[in-house]
Formats: sequence, structure tokens, C-alpha cells
Amino acid sequence: HVQLVESGGDSVQAGGSLRLSCEADRYTYVSNCMGWFRQAPGKEREGVAAIYTGDGSTDYADSVKGRFTISQDNAKNTVYLQMNNLKPDDTAAYYCATGLRGTWNRVGNYKYWGQGTQVTVS
Repeated sequence: HVQLVESGGDSVQAGGSLRLSCEADRYTYVSNCMGWFRQAPGKEREGVAAIYTGDGSTDYADSVKGRFTISQDNAKNTVYLQMNNLKPDDTAAYYCATGLRGTWNRVGNYKYWGQGTQVTVS
């Protein structure tokens, strides 16, 4: 049973920072792609960033490049999303996903999803 547990969502003011965490079981974490997505009310879920835990390579959506950083802690089976200079447009529920087949930023290419954590920027 694959389990992804997100945490770290909160309400912050514009310009602030948050760090989201996604903890996976060891079997899921090793040599896999872990992606972060977000979904704002009334909008489609969109890819934010992804990291390939085997080699640490990363991908980012253009909208967050330079502001968000995805990273990993292999000892904790955890992937982080550091979000700096947050904007009201970043307000959304953020989801962690894994089990990728295909391109990283397509929702349908991931098999497993976490429950989401809410980020609100005002």
C-alpha cells in the first residue's frame, strides 16, 4: 500500500515562505519520481515541480522557477518543496504524487496521490 503524507501548508502573507513536506514509505521513495501539484478553486490541477529520487534531478513549472525549490532527504524518505516569495496566485491545495509513467507535469501520468495540504497567500 503506497502512502504519501503531505504537511506544511499554512496561511501566509505575500512575500512570505513555506516549506511543504511529502513523506513516503521506503519502497515508494527509492528510485522514483516524486511530483508536487497544486489545484486552486475552479482550476485544473497543475504540475509545480518534480524530483527524481534516484539521481536528484529536478523539473519546475515556469511559474515557480526561481521561487520554489524541490529537494529530498533520503534518510527520511521525504521530499520538500521550499516556496519563497509567495504570491496570492500560489494559493491552492498542494498535492504530492508518485508512480510516474510519462512526462512529469501531467496529472494522469501519476498513479498515487497524497491527501493534499492547503496553502493560502494573502
